[in-house]
Amino acid sequence: MSKWYSPAWAGFLGAWMVIAAPAAAQTADPAGSTVETLHNGLLSIMRAGAAAGQAGRARQIGPVIDRTFDMPQMTRLAVGPQWTGLAPADQSALVAALRALTVAQYARNFDSFSGERFTMVPQVETRGTDKLVRTTLVVPKGSAESLVYRLRQSSGGQWKIIDVYYRNSISQLATRRADFARVLAAGGARALIAHLNELAARPR
Repeated sequence: MSKWYSPAWAGFLGAWMVIAAPAAAQTADPAGSTVETLHNGLLSIMRAGAAAGQAGRARQIGPVIDRTFDMPQMTRLAVGPQWTGLAPADQSALVAALRALTVAQYARNFDSFSGERFTMVPQVETRGTDKLVRTTLVVPKGSAESLVYRLRQSSGGQWKIIDVYYRNSISQLATRRADFARVLAAGGARALIAHLNELAARPR
């Protein structure tokens, strides 16, 4: 069974919480389609399970993360106003480190399947330049959990995820912003890069 709803995983929810299950209803909206792509990828690594190993699951989910998340935008938003003052090399390294962390956390936590399923509200909401996709994760013998994806159209025209709200209120982006600010204040960009890479390298 995947560990996403374990006590340890609960601490991760505020930072990079996304669920792993297939959508029960298809949506014609491109933002909804992006979320469905992510769910299908996560379901795939859950089914691959221990046989694939963490490294195998990471290789499998990495391209899905690239297709569904706007990692450069998410990194910029998490760093905040300090982003423009960072050297281009540090900016690139931060994006790469955040991507590596995201892939590693999914590969660690979505490691088996026990019948989880996912439902999606077919009506995608528009909020200014962004769209919200509301979903529910149904866990066998567990409680249903509500998650809302916030998507923005990328420079390439694709709708990509920039934030996820757990239980409709806990923003992963806001949580990241607070964590980033603390590390940046203490040691600058290089300290934040090292911090993210350290988290990515942890076995659990």
